[in-house]
Amino acid sequence: MTDPATTDPAPRLQPGEAFPEFALPDAGGHLHRLSDYAGRYVVLYVYPKDDTPGCTKEACDFRDSASLKALGAAILGLSRDDAASHSAFAEKYSLPFPLLSDPDAEFLKELGSYGPKTLYGKVTEGIKRQTFLIGPDGRLVKSWLAVKVDGHADAVAAAIEADRGGRGDG
Repeated sequence: MTDPATTDPAPRLQPGEAFPEFALPDAGGHLHRLSDYAGRYVVLYVYPKDDTPGCTKEACDFRDSASLKALGAAILGLSRDDAASHSAFAEKYSLPFPLLSDPDAEFLKELGSYGPKTLYGKVTEGIKRQTFLIGPDGRLVKSWLAVKVDGHADAVAAAIEADRGGRGDG
């Protein structure tokens, strides 16, 4: 029998593959599509819940990252929280980027960001803290599938710089 915490039913997207298109609403109900960001790097970070300690630290690190700002990356947060929760969270911490909502976890499941996970030895079902860096061409540059919040925004900025250098854009 396989351990459900280690079985991933969704195939992992590999670097260089086209990132799946999405149309997800932000706190104001405005739909965001990957195609809206064509020509820019997109940091899509998936987090479990608005206004919890780890998620707040992660959001504030993305908010405060001078490197990501200088690189012109579009930052999008994604969770199952609803518009009211996103709106309160963004206002409380002055988050300057959209927080997208996937209440039924359909897109999260497609990404492999929702499903069985192990926390303190207990298997539960929920959102996995993950980040996807999408290139200006809509292809996955890099993914972080088990994010540790400390230093993460800097690691994402470094990955953009490395990719730009590899593309000859640096």
